[in-house]
Amino acid sequence: MIGRLNHVAVAVPDLSAAVALYRDSLGAMVSEPQDHPDHGVTVAFVELPNTKIELMSPLGAMSPIQGFLDRNPSGGMHHLCYEVEDIIRARDRMREAGARILGSEEPRIGAHGKPVLFLHPKDFNGCLIELEQV
Repeated sequence: MIGRLNHVAVAVPDLSAAVALYRDSLGAMVSEPQDHPDHGVTVAFVELPNTKIELMSPLGAMSPIQGFLDRNPSGGMHHLCYEVEDIIRARDRMREAGARILGSEEPRIGAHGKPVLFLHPKDFNGCLIELEQV
């Protein structure tokens, strides 16, 4: 059901510093930061030949990643995103398998402008999983 790894998301306390680290120290191509108010984050993508790294920082006090950064002040890996062909079929299959879908269980538009869902980390060896329709 899952396709390729779309990105690895890293929560960071200072997006500008993280962008500079990847761009200046590692020589990576990094996108301009973009605010995503619906998700409560500002993101920039590190473009790699085989995938992307999503650098995320909180957008506002109610950001869902603020709790993660409170527990991990230096930041850290937040989630893995896998591509799926049909987000509704993937959601239904996950429900049947007993996986918990976070939020309303209805897809929302993600940072790439495509429908996404998140799966509970307790159902996936402690790792938050994002599914993105391609």
